Amino acid sequence: MSLESEAAESHAHKGDEPQKRRFSLTFLHLPRNVYLLLFFTLGKGFQLSISTLTVNYYAHSLGYRPDFIGLLSAMPAIGSLASAVPIGLLADRIGHKAVLIATAILTPLFLAGIALGTSAPWLLLCALLQGVVSSAYWVTNLPLLTESTTERQRVGVFALNSFLLLGVGALGNLLGGAIPEFVANLLHVSAASTVPLRWGVLTAALFTFVFGLPLWFLRNTRGGDAREQQSEQVRQEPQAHTGGEALVNLEESLPASSAAGEAGAASAVGLVEAEGEAVDVGSVDSVGITSEREKLPVLLFARLLIPDLLFTTGEGAVVALIQIYFVLRFNLLPGPLGIIFTISGLAGGVFSLTAPLFVRRWSKLRLVTTVQYLSAPLMILIGFAPALPLAIAGEYARSFMRTLIEPVYAAFAMEQVSDRHRATLSGMYSVTWSIGFSTGPTIAGWLQTNVNLSTAFIFGAGCLVLSASLLLFFFGRAASR
Repeated sequence: MSLESEAAESHAHKGDEPQKRRFSLTFLHLPRNVYLLLFFTLGKGFQLSISTLTVNYYAHSLGYRPDFIGLLSAMPAIGSLASAVPIGLLADRIGHKAVLIATAILTPLFLAGIALGTSAPWLLLCALLQGVVSSAYWVTNLPLLTESTTERQRVGVFALNSFLLLGVGALGNLLGGAIPEFVANLLHVSAASTVPLRWGVLTAALFTFVFGLPLWFLRNTRGGDAREQQSEQVRQEPQAHTGGEALVNLEESLPASSAAGEAGAASAVGLVEAEGEAVDVGSVDSVGITSEREKLPVLLFARLLIPDLLFTTGEGAVVALIQIYFVLRFNLLPGPLGIIFTISGLAGGVFSLTAPLFVRRWSKLRLVTTVQYLSAPLMILIGFAPALPLAIAGEYARSFMRTLIEPVYAAFAMEQVSDRHRATLSGMYSVTWSIGFSTGPTIAGWLQTNVNLSTAFIFGAGCLVLSASLLLFFFGRAASR
């Protein structure tokens, strides 16, 4: 929610006490679905941080090299790539609630399969299936949050979502490092051995299951109910046009049940005389029909998705293997590794809450592209840092910038298309994320095994520079008007 924007207005009208009161209670008046989704996002953040820290380290403890670990990191994204669009269509058909409950049950199941396996085919299969079932979260989360918020609230709510996912959820890194250390002390073995790390992966599975239980209380929301939403907006909007009030009264007089409602709508198509002016009810009803038949803006989708594909490929080349890079380069154990990435994620998540402040001063596009340009040299700094403190400093700065643009980039993309196409665009973004986070780690793992550890960071930096340049080329002129 754009708290800073509302704070500025409140400051501009110092005598407006109701406005101040509304500003202070904004977070208390969100729909219940938003709170439930944010709670599950928190659990998802814990699961992601714990599993990211421990799964690759677990594979390393089994004796696998970076090229296999890169492929293992890519498998969830490949699974998400194959399933994102079908799951998005399924969610629109049967409702988001059932799909999210399914992912809350099946994601921890396949994570546990990774923890209990040792053979390469089994690990790859479980990682693939885990990506398939977890894609439901990425497909449905942003559309649901978009539907439940106003444009004024959206950046702030997205920022809060990112804060819970990447910031508070980063505390999972602390658990991901502490649990193997705790088990290792009980068993009198090294924290880098297989059994302690296995318990870390099992903990990640448990978080997804527990935080997914409240999803049973979600209200069913179907992605295709555009006509119902538009009718509700017509009821709530002030009637500025002649005959508008008559139309609203006519709509409210329609039967409540769906079958009777359709019959009432069919009989009502015609002309309503209001204050001497003819109003065509059929033309008003056709708003929903036009929305349903609205063609997919393929060129706009391409302009949004190609830069995102490059961005996620560059991020995937670095983020997916950053923990194992610190292990191989600086010989870190799970405990210190968890502390480093807990601070990185938590501080970055807090910093993401400042996104509305930056959006007030700069356009969303300018902020996103500037951060991408600045992140590229930081990636190279991490890859070539001669000492651990310098590498940590570079990772912290990169993490801050990445979490800052997450909600801004999401809001920018969602605002480029109509309500009708937001779920589709979100599903396609899941596809580009899947491709990027499958090809990126695979290429990075190959580079780290066959060239050296640092070349993966050069590759990632190049992808970010190209992504920002394409965004400016596609949208820069429109944003400057």
